[in-house]
Amino acid sequence: MPTGTWQRRWRTGNMLGRLRGSAAALALLPLVGCTTGGTMFPNDHRLLPAAREVAAATRPGDPRELCKQPVEAFFVQPGDVLLLEVIDLGADVRLPADQTVMVDGTIDLGQYGRIVVAGMTIEQIEVAVTTAVQALHPGEVIKPINVRLNVAESAVYYVLGEVNAPGSYPLIGRETVLDAICAAGGLSDRASECQIIVSRPTPPGSCRIVLPVCYDRIVQLGDTTTNYQIRPGDRIFVGTRTCLEALAFWKRDCDHCPDGARACRCTVPAAVTPYCCVGEPHAQGVVPPAVLPAPEGELTPAPDAAGPSVSVQPPTPMAGRVRARR
Repeated sequence: MPTGTWQRRWRTGNMLGRLRGSAAALALLPLVGCTTGGTMFPNDHRLLPAAREVAAATRPGDPRELCKQPVEAFFVQPGDVLLLEVIDLGADVRLPADQTVMVDGTIDLGQYGRIVVAGMTIEQIEVAVTTAVQALHPGEVIKPINVRLNVAESAVYYVLGEVNAPGSYPLIGRETVLDAICAAGGLSDRASECQIIVSRPTPPGSCRIVLPVCYDRIVQLGDTTTNYQIRPGDRIFVGTRTCLEALAFWKRDCDHCPDGARACRCTVPAAVTPYCCVGEPHAQGVVPPAVLPAPEGELTPAPDAAGPSVSVQPPTPMAGRVRARR
């Protein structure tokens, strides 16, 4: 066989082998994944089809960053720390001050025995403690005993998935989705900004509450539409960015994000309270602030139908002020 023919056949076979290898690599790409996430045996965090369906159909008017509401009544659970205070200092009543609710839901009142407080509110615990003390002091008038909640260990929320520090975190009462993600160390390098949800705990057999979160809108545009206020027991789940999602460079927005970004020409927004009046929700989710007279030369809010704005009153020239005093 001539040398030139053998070389041509060898080059053709080498090229076909490379093409076959490239085709096999492309075929295995969905299984193997890429640098943005995914391995041969992936440990990825994927949204369930049921979670996607519920998140797409559920958009309740829950409290958000600029329309927060006080958390509902707190029910004491094991692990919480209570403080008992006797109001009447002249009474012959001695109680252990610091009380940690035990795993069986009880607290120790010393000579007055043990009472079950798990599942009660603070007001109900005050009545139960006063009743236990009154039982050993018949005929005496025992003033109500003050009970305070020192540490609420049972009020927590969970941040799971593609975050740098997943786990449970104590709930203070003012946290939003952005606070929770920041507390968990932020998103990891494999996180998907379009696969973040908030799941509310619901009883068995009831409707599920899954709230979609648009992370880019929250941090880049200050959009509070999906920056929900965290409730006790909430689960914040951050999904893994898939290889196909990383390759879709032309798609820069989530499917559940609000349409359109409204730009505002205001320079200084008026100060507003983040809490809404209970029973009187504002149209924009914010309670309008009270307009107070401002000193000369300072910013004063000007009423406008399109929204809150500000106007600047020009200060009086200094020379004019001096002549006026003379």
